[in-house]
Amino acid sequence: MLEPSLPVDETARLKSLHALRIMDTPAESRFDRITRMAKRYFDVEICLISLVDSQRQWFKSRQGLEACETSRQISFCGHAILDDAVFIVNNALEDPHFADNPLVTDEPNIRFYAGYPIKDPNGFRIGTLCIIDSEPRDMCEDDVDTLRDLATMVEDEVRLSSQVTTDDLTGVANRRGFHVIADHLLSLCGRTGAKAELAFFDLDGFKEINDTYGHAAGDDLLRHFAALLVKCFRTADAIGRLGGDEFVVLLAGTDGSSEPALERLRDMAAATTCKIRQKLAWSVGTVEFDRARHDTIESLIADADSYMYNDKVRRRLASA
Repeated sequence: MLEPSLPVDETARLKSLHALRIMDTPAESRFDRITRMAKRYFDVEICLISLVDSQRQWFKSRQGLEACETSRQISFCGHAILDDAVFIVNNALEDPHFADNPLVTDEPNIRFYAGYPIKDPNGFRIGTLCIIDSEPRDMCEDDVDTLRDLATMVEDEVRLSSQVTTDDLTGVANRRGFHVIADHLLSLCGRTGAKAELAFFDLDGFKEINDTYGHAAGDDLLRHFAALLVKCFRTADAIGRLGGDEFVVLLAGTDGSSEPALERLRDMAAATTCKIRQKLAWSVGTVEFDRARHDTIESLIADADSYMYNDKVRRRLASA
């Protein structure tokens, strides 16, 4: 069996994929509509929107298949993302690269596979729209064009999702995007018993910076702080800008402590400045997710906001 090679841009590709915050999110009708259309048009048993992570391929949408993911090591899509063109296996049982693949010798007994790579807004090939059947078959040029058109529809939906849920100024999730991600993470923690913690940040003296240096300088400060959050917290953590100078980070599946990341943030902020040479200062409140007290992400944010305000008062008194 031929295992998929890694793309030459694998590190950047994975970073871009994770930044979309689409992995392990619930099914969405706008994606399912495309896979239903493709399954019906090509008259195949299976159609998938597959996203290729570091060790697995996960299916954002699936028709005709129960599994929600498989190992990347045995995936066909891992091969398909290596090139911009469609990847076709007409009869896997007669292909020496795939004949002994577990997906061929066992369920779903793949014989025919065709996958068209899906690119994210940054141009990285993050997955495929693929069609699969247990009978060998060929694809004509018109079929390839149709699969390409459907894959472009998937790309459009991914791009739209990124625009709707991303803060234009800082590039992190906006309020809506953060709520979508956080609701899913808290639901997952509720089911698995994993811990979660929320950190609520408010930049100190932000109004004075805007008044003194202008809004362009204030925007630069917001971008600078958001970039530090991305560097200091894990890619698995949800980072968002709620509005103005308020930021939040949800750490899910942690040991219950955000302090290591906060320490990194303090160290990095002390060592860098933004364009106006302004040192960053902020107040922060942290709170652990309590299933009995936090029935929504809003209640968790409200608690962290309260702790943040207490921290701000203490800082003001200390500097008085």
